[in-house]
Amino acid sequence: MSCSHLSTAWSSSALATRRRSAPSSGSSGRLQVVRCSLRELRSRIDSVRNTQKITEAMKLVAAAKVRRAQEAVVSSRPFSEALVEVLYNMNQEIQTEDIDLPLTRIRPVKKVALVVLTGERGLCGSFNNNVLKKAETRIEELKQLGLGYTVVSVGKKGNAYFIRRPFIPTERTLEVNGIPTVKDSQSICDLVYSLFVSEAVDKVELLYSKFVSLVRSDPIIQTLLPMSPKGEICDINGVCVDATEDELFRLTTKEGKLTVEREKVKIETQPFSPVVQFEQDPVQILDALLPLYLNSQILRALQESLASELAARMSAMSSATDNAIELRKNLSMVYNRQRQAKITGEILEIVAGADALA
Repeated sequence: MSCSHLSTAWSSSALATRRRSAPSSGSSGRLQVVRCSLRELRSRIDSVRNTQKITEAMKLVAAAKVRRAQEAVVSSRPFSEALVEVLYNMNQEIQTEDIDLPLTRIRPVKKVALVVLTGERGLCGSFNNNVLKKAETRIEELKQLGLGYTVVSVGKKGNAYFIRRPFIPTERTLEVNGIPTVKDSQSICDLVYSLFVSEAVDKVELLYSKFVSLVRSDPIIQTLLPMSPKGEICDINGVCVDATEDELFRLTTKEGKLTVEREKVKIETQPFSPVVQFEQDPVQILDALLPLYLNSQILRALQESLASELAARMSAMSSATDNAIELRKNLSMVYNRQRQAKITGEILEIVAGADALA
């Protein structure tokens, strides 16, 4: 057995127990002592030290990317605020009318499109597994209800997962490289828009990880289509969130440790001036605004998913760094003990030789 099998289980108490216990060839539960040369131990310690440097670097890179993801959310805020303001006020103008918009049309559900957002890379703990397990659970629920379904996968990890499972109908696989942009969300928006308007599906659900903290993200399923004329965000249980209430996360340091501060921002929607006149019918304007709002919601979900992935990677790399430190400590302890035993043995040999000559 080589030194590569040494683990963090090599504590000082465990070593002492192994030395005190007599060897028993008939004992199946006996712990086997791994013997390594000092050169092999030094090589193993150097390897663990290099791994520790890599995991620390990946943790810092993930932290820097979380900051950039936050900046992307902030930069898109003015457009979202203006869009929500126009959307709400436009709805006030036509709330007494019986409108029929393609994206708000409710019809009996026979087939559902499930848009699954996963990460582009691994090394982020159980982030991708949690999303895919949530997707499996939702697919089983749709099967039990006797409804048809199709999957739109976004992210390399999800794409590889569904490609290996041809029995799950997949409409399309997409990838998002780096920080999500409007172009990325527009490609998803165009796809779900065409599926819903052409009545290929009767409902569109979005599955992604909602960013909660650096150590927690919750996979949720949000109903994208049909939309409410007010632009409300509703989950599959019909619970809607006020679109004028936004949530901002900010990565900071507290007592030398990374932490996240969350702040809820209420967007004050001012009513239109009475002198404002519309050249087009308000229904037509609203029909043009809803796809833009749909695009903004998909973009926000992509940003939330990216922030959750980066936070999960930070947590995973932090745990890997701690494990590397512990393993390196235990290996150094074994190395020092063997080195001390070797030196002691050499001294005893010298003393014995001197006694023999005397």
